[in-house]
Amino acid sequence: MKIDLQIDSQRAIWIIMTTIGKVAQRAGVSQTTVSHALNHADRVSPEIRERVLKAVEELGYRPNPQAQSLRTGKTSIVALMVPDICNPYYPEIVLSIQTALGEVGLDALVYNTDVPGGRGANHAADYLRQARRKRVDGVIIADAALFGLHAELKDLGLTGVFIGGLDNGAMDSVGVDNFQAAYRMGQYLIEKGHRRIAHVTGPSHFSFARERKAGFEKALADAGAPIDPSLVFEGSFLSPSGHDAANWLVEKYGSNLPTAVFAASPLMAMGLLARLYDLKVQVPRDISVAAYDRLSLLDDIRPRLTTVGCVPAALGRAAVAMLRDRLEGRFDGPPRREVIPFELIERESA
Repeated sequence: MKIDLQIDSQRAIWIIMTTIGKVAQRAGVSQTTVSHALNHADRVSPEIRERVLKAVEELGYRPNPQAQSLRTGKTSIVALMVPDICNPYYPEIVLSIQTALGEVGLDALVYNTDVPGGRGANHAADYLRQARRKRVDGVIIADAALFGLHAELKDLGLTGVFIGGLDNGAMDSVGVDNFQAAYRMGQYLIEKGHRRIAHVTGPSHFSFARERKAGFEKALADAGAPIDPSLVFEGSFLSPSGHDAANWLVEKYGSNLPTAVFAASPLMAMGLLARLYDLKVQVPRDISVAAYDRLSLLDDIRPRLTTVGCVPAALGRAAVAMLRDRLEGRFDGPPRREVIPFELIERESA
């Protein structure tokens, strides 16, 4: 008999852990039926499951997760790897994934590979080893979390989903068409009468940054207004590089600013807006500002940003749905690619 000690503010009480056998006895069913009712509801009738759940509640039964793992070979844990937990984009993805997993009794084990801190490759390799040792049921990887290590995914040995573009097709992936979304923003700014447009890009070593740059500049070229290379500033995707881009624009062009600027991430756009305000440059009177991607954080920014992309939560939910398809046996074919629709939202900044 296993005994746990529980201490509250007034006294210590001994709680004798109820065994599954007692639950079965109370419900008038076999232990196998109790197991099915708790873990495979579709294998028992609603009436039987209700009896079992009532007995569980009356007896205070709590399944032992370690014992369940040994019995089923599953841990009910999904590893989630993100490149920068301090970037507001990724907590929105994490929350959506945790919520979707929790709805089906799964937990998320979050790993931050810290790509901006320069430790991404070392952390990512270590975390992949940890995920294998912990025997997680699956893994979800957010874009740059495994920067430079995509080849490792071919022999990962875990069911996984990649959020973003994965050139080697090592596992299922979900993402937005970066090229087309940025192309649409280029079209939009042209439609608004802009011709001399600056572009604050993401780091060129990231494939999705290159895709956004190519899509945006292709739209301008198709409209007969190819971008001036001197109006391109390579940023880091983070807010400080938005500050740097604003300084660069004002120092280089003074009162002869381009009529619009497109930032390839919401954080760079936020930094850009803040610094332009400090420099007494009014948006959109003096220059229009638009951004790639949508964050709930942007709802509190004034002027409200014109954006293109999708909410991060949509990617998280889709990733969990794809992972469950494989974990629950609904799909066992070759790696799939799901493209989430993007949306251009016009607001005051452009």
